[in-house]
Amino acid sequence: MNDERVELWHVEADATLQAILDQADSPALLRQTLTGALAWQVRNETTVARALRAPRIAPQWIAALLALGATVTVEGDGSQAEIPLKKLNGETVSALHVPTGAGRRWGEARVARTPSDEPIVAAFAVVDLDGGIVRQARVALTGAWPEAARLAQAAAQLAGGPLNADRIQSVADGVMAEVAPEGDFLGSADYRREMAGVLTRRALARCLEQGGNK
Repeated sequence: MNDERVELWHVEADATLQAILDQADSPALLRQTLTGALAWQVRNETTVARALRAPRIAPQWIAALLALGATVTVEGDGSQAEIPLKKLNGETVSALHVPTGAGRRWGEARVARTPSDEPIVAAFAVVDLDGGIVRQARVALTGAWPEAARLAQAAAQLAGGPLNADRIQSVADGVMAEVAPEGDFLGSADYRREMAGVLTRRALARCLEQGGNK
């Protein structure tokens, strides 16, 4: 199977998070992160631009975007440029773009006190496969760093080989060594570090098990 085709889903920065949830063609992983602990009032009042400026409003949504390899169009000095979301540093955003297409799999795992609570730690994995070989992989986590959401470098080691249990465990071990969580009343730093590894493994295992999610 040739997975070279890349399509893009676009949304303007003044769209609300509720509008994204209501769009049937928006990526399923994004829609999933906009339910649960994120109240309707927050979704209805928060634009894409605001959520990108203040990631703690919707940290799981930001993590999903990072895992999906999202880019943004930024404005400055009368010109526009498209940059990876992970490189956004206060610029004015006019649009958000998310790659989609064949060969893309995703998985998500989280731990929380109750299903409707904000996750203590959450992991979002997106893997692009070409003929059974990982072309690229990203894992983003919340609750595992001082930042609201961040990509784990360990996921890059999946590229160039198959997606299997041994390689997934290696990434999970790497994530545990990489994260720098801050403990609080919801979970100690050690607990969050352990969960980061466990949830990374589960999210990547879902990519392996579930097949062609888009």
